[in-house]
Amino acid sequence: MLRINNIDVYYGHIQVIRHVSVEVQEGEFVALIGANGAGKTTTMKTVSGLLRPLRGSIEFAGQSVHHLEPHEITSMGLVQIPEGRRIFPTLTVRENLEMGSYSKRAKRERTKTMGEVFDLFPVLRERWRQLAGTLSGGEQQMLAIGRALMTLPRLLMIDEPSLGLSPLMTENIFRTIHQINQAGTTILLVEQNVFASLSMAHRGYVLENGEVVLQGESSELKGNEGVRKAYLGLE
Repeated sequence: MLRINNIDVYYGHIQVIRHVSVEVQEGEFVALIGANGAGKTTTMKTVSGLLRPLRGSIEFAGQSVHHLEPHEITSMGLVQIPEGRRIFPTLTVRENLEMGSYSKRAKRERTKTMGEVFDLFPVLRERWRQLAGTLSGGEQQMLAIGRALMTLPRLLMIDEPSLGLSPLMTENIFRTIHQINQAGTTILLVEQNVFASLSMAHRGYVLENGEVVLQGESSELKGNEGVRKAYLGLE
């Protein structure tokens, strides 16, 4: 479904992504792991059209997308939930959700999809008139996920969903992401909790200094000595 082919990405004159190649098959759950500054978020921003690769290509569902604008990519069903949630704090919960359904296809399904989002996150149904900025961090993350689901995504890219959340809320969010994948949405996840990421994902890629240094089945990566020492805190 998604093929990132040998991309190079720069910030000004500084190269931050070097020859990165990643593939995600339809229905898969794939994790991108690595230390802070490894290039995970930059890779996602490049896929979603916020950054342009200087070299290489990106294909989604067989179509080249690295030259498209972000809204065009989103309309195709390739959707990113950014780090920090980026909800609209002065809009209500309902208005935030409606902002996700701007494409013609999503607008037609708006009522049905919103009902599904409320079923997934009952607290959002209870607070649909509440200003989003007054929600807790966990509720805002639910809203960010719900807004993304309103776009009817085929592939959902999620960047650091547990950032700033309590362990209990983190567990709830992870359970929901797994449920979304089980229901048929393809997932590409960046997450600081490497153990949780690999426990949910089918496969993973390890980024270091802007390069893919390791890839494989999640079970293999969890058993890899380097991954265990560097990211899992295990000997």
